[in-house]
Amino acid sequence: MHAISRRDLLGMGAGAAVTALGIAGCSAPGPNGAEKVKSSVQARPRLIGDGSTAYYGPQPHQPEAPERLEPGQVPPQFVVFSWDGAGEVGNGLFPRFLKLARDHGAAMTFFLSGLYLLPESQRHLYTPPNNPPGASAIGYLSDDHIRETLSCVRQAWLDGHEVGTHFNGHFCGAARTSVRHWTPRQWRSEIDQVMDFVTKWKTHTGFTDLAPLPFDYRTELVGSRTPCLLGQENLLPTARELGWRYDASSPGGLQMWPRKKLGIWDYPLQQIPFPGHPFEVLSMDYNILANQSKKSTKAPPDNYPGWRRQATDAYISGFRRAYETNRAPFFIGNHFEQWNGGIYMDAVEDAFSHIAHERNRDVRLVSFRQLTDWMDAQDPEVLYKLQRIPVGERPGEGWNAYLSAA
Repeated sequence: MHAISRRDLLGMGAGAAVTALGIAGCSAPGPNGAEKVKSSVQARPRLIGDGSTAYYGPQPHQPEAPERLEPGQVPPQFVVFSWDGAGEVGNGLFPRFLKLARDHGAAMTFFLSGLYLLPESQRHLYTPPNNPPGASAIGYLSDDHIRETLSCVRQAWLDGHEVGTHFNGHFCGAARTSVRHWTPRQWRSEIDQVMDFVTKWKTHTGFTDLAPLPFDYRTELVGSRTPCLLGQENLLPTARELGWRYDASSPGGLQMWPRKKLGIWDYPLQQIPFPGHPFEVLSMDYNILANQSKKSTKAPPDNYPGWRRQATDAYISGFRRAYETNRAPFFIGNHFEQWNGGIYMDAVEDAFSHIAHERNRDVRLVSFRQLTDWMDAQDPEVLYKLQRIPVGERPGEGWNAYLSAA
């Protein structure tokens, strides 16, 4: 993967306005929305630091304590939809997918970029490793868009979603400036700055009229995805020191049950069937785009209907291969973008709705954190047997006999 410009990543000026989507913003409407959620958290939260964050009590809409698989029990089919950056820039994509998840009772993971809460006027506060102070490959948001992002991140947590991190400046490529070359100590510096930007946004922005983010980020943050899926090897020692529980930065993983690296769950984006091609594609919007339009985000529109169907079918094919065979958790990564007329966002919604409508008690649309809770609750011998089942296969003797012997 290559570096993505801020304009491409966020789709600035490239699509429908919020009102065109019929979405008023990131508040949850109706009897099952904001009022019900607010009643389940503390009325008087405990402010943290400058009041940018606060402890509101346990997060709403979380599943019950995860159960262990019984001998011979078929494992659930977990599906995780995740979002890199998680900035709202007035195109309505963040609220659009919050509403979609709410409509289906699903959870997702939002990997927030710390710079999306730092005004450009304060860019000097960011000192990225191997880069000049204030540098960023994705730029900074306007004050209005910072406000919108804060509102959406707040609502996401209240809706039961996870807030992870996509770090800050999104430095990719092969140059020395890239995260590819950062040392564990440099990753620690980047993470410390992430924490600073998320927990001190009131100081940095001067916004005094907004409610705090309703979580303690020091305990909320347990996982990440690196820019362009680079630099995981040197990140993991630091992540382990911080007590993080997973990382979702590995590229090109197979659709098999996850394993740990350095004691941390490794959740890779996966190779999935790519209809019409003899090869497979990584389960992320950017990689599908790269194979369809050679990385062009404004290809000829005549291609859009076919590409949308192909992207949708790729996600559904990946889901079906897992669900009908080894039941490996299925991971899909996205950006809030409007590339090629927004067809990849439409494809994600189509695939999400298809999976949700097929859902029964065996299919769970969860966050990475919720998946990690389940994985940690399992018998290691059972997990070892699950991890040995190849892509596209199921136990030859059947689930009952295979897992009963664990």
